Formats: sequence, C-alpha cells, structure tokens
Amino acid sequence: MNNLVFVLDRQGKQGKYDEAEQMYRQALELKKAVLGKEHPSTFTNMNNLAQAVLGKEHPFTLTNMNNLAGVLDRQGKYDEAEQMQRQALQLSQAVLGNEHPYILGSMNNLACVLRNQGKYDEAEQVSR
Repeated sequence: MNNLVFVLDRQGKQGKYDEAEQMYRQALELKKAVLGKEHPSTFTNMNNLAQAVLGKEHPFTLTNMNNLAGVLDRQGKYDEAEQMQRQALQLSQAVLGNEHPYILGSMNNLACVLRNQGKYDEAEQVSR
C-alpha cells in the first residue's frame, strides 16, 4: 500500500487530480476493510484523500491533521504525533492567522503531545 501512496502522490503532482482522488478513495476503502476504520493507517489515508481533494491548506484538511495527530498521541507514537501537530499548527497559522480561535486548540494539542513526551518546558512555552 505504501507504493500506491507514492503513485498517488506523483499523480497529484502531475495534475492528474481526478485519477489520484479516485485511487485514494479505493485505497481508503481497502484499508477500512483490511485494517478497520480506527487504524492509524486508515486515518493517514483519510488525511491524504482530504489533501488530494481539498488541498493541504483547507480547514477540513487541517482538522483532519489535528485528529490524526491525536490518534498517534493516544497510541504512544509521540514523535509522529508531534511532527503532525507541528505541521498542522504551522499551516493553520499561515491560513487562518495567529488570532483565529482554532489556533489555540492546535497549540493546546501540541502542548499535550510535548507534555506526554516529557518535554515540559517546551510544552509550557507553546501554551503561553
């Protein structure tokens, strides 16, 4: 399935958006059937589909990224969760601006991930 994701990403970059979207949807259905709706790989595929259809900076895609980061955090995959949460926060700030209420939630999510990793000083800085 990782090879399929690579192919889909290339199709999107080549402007074959309809084809990429259709294949992302097929891959998502396959993952749901094989791995289940709650599997992290399924959530990752959902995020990829959102990015392919809506774009990386669409508010729904950003919400999806935050949700995926939360799932990774709850699974103890803190490094992945932190990376995803930082990306979601950075894109959200660029799209929505620092004063948007959504940013506070995203910052809180990042602070929680950092706290779960024992990065208390950094979590406190993000929370301010």
